[in-house]
Amino acid sequence: MASRKAIDLVKNELPVDEESVVFSGDLRTGLVLVDIVNGFCTVGAGNLAPRVPDKQISGMVDESIQLAKVFCEKKWPVFAFLDSHHPDVLEPPYPPHCIIGTDESNLVPGLQWLENESNVTLRRKDCIDGFLGSFENDGSNVFVDWVKTHQIEVIVVVGICTDVCVLDFVCSTLSARNRGYLKPLKDVIVYSGGCATFDLPLHVAKDIPGALAHPQELMHHVGLYMAKSRGAIVVSEVSFTPSKK
Repeated sequence: MASRKAIDLVKNELPVDEESVVFSGDLRTGLVLVDIVNGFCTVGAGNLAPRVPDKQISGMVDESIQLAKVFCEKKWPVFAFLDSHHPDVLEPPYPPHCIIGTDESNLVPGLQWLENESNVTLRRKDCIDGFLGSFENDGSNVFVDWVKTHQIEVIVVVGICTDVCVLDFVCSTLSARNRGYLKPLKDVIVYSGGCATFDLPLHVAKDIPGALAHPQELMHHVGLYMAKSRGAIVVSEVSFTPSKK
C-alpha cells in the first residue's frame, strides 16, 4: 500500500474541502447510484470484485443503501447505473467483468429492492461513463430525459469507483450542464462517504502484466479532488429536514 507519508503529502498539497448539505425538498433533488453491483462490490463475485472484505467499499454500500431508502420514502427520483457488458465486447484495459445475464451485473443484495420501486430508473450500461452509456440508438439519452422529466435541479452521486466510473459520469454531466443540455440541473453533489474505489497496491500490480498500481485511499482522494476541480460539490455529510406532518 502507499505509505502514510505519501498519502498525507498528496492530501496536504491537493486538499479537498468537503461541505455538508441539508435537503429540505425546496429544490428538486435526484439520487444517482453508480455501479453498486456484485461485480464491483461483493467479495469474490468476479474479476474486478474485492478478494477480501473491504472497509471502504462496504461503507459505500451501507451509505448508499441508507440514502436510497430516504429518497424512496420521500418518492424523490432515483437513477441507478448497472455495469453490464456483452461477453464479446471488451473494455480495455479491464478484464471481462459484469457480464450481462450474470449475477455480477446485478445490484448488490442490499439494493435489489430498488427494482420494485416506482420512483427508480435502472440503466444497464456497457461502458465506463454512464452519461455516454445512456445514449440510445436513436440519439436520445435516458439520463438526460430523466433529469428533464423530473425537472431535477440537484443530483447526489454515490457509487464505485470514485476515480473511474463516478468521476467520468460526473465530468460528462457537468460538461453537459455547462452546455445547457441538462436544464434545469444546477448542481452535481458527490457524497464522499457514499463513494469508494478498488485497492491494487504496487507490490501486487508489478506482478500483473500491464497493471498500474492503484492505492485505494490515495485514488479515492484524487477522484474527489478531480470531481471538485471540474465543478462538483463534494460533501462529507448529507442530512434531511424532517418531513412536515
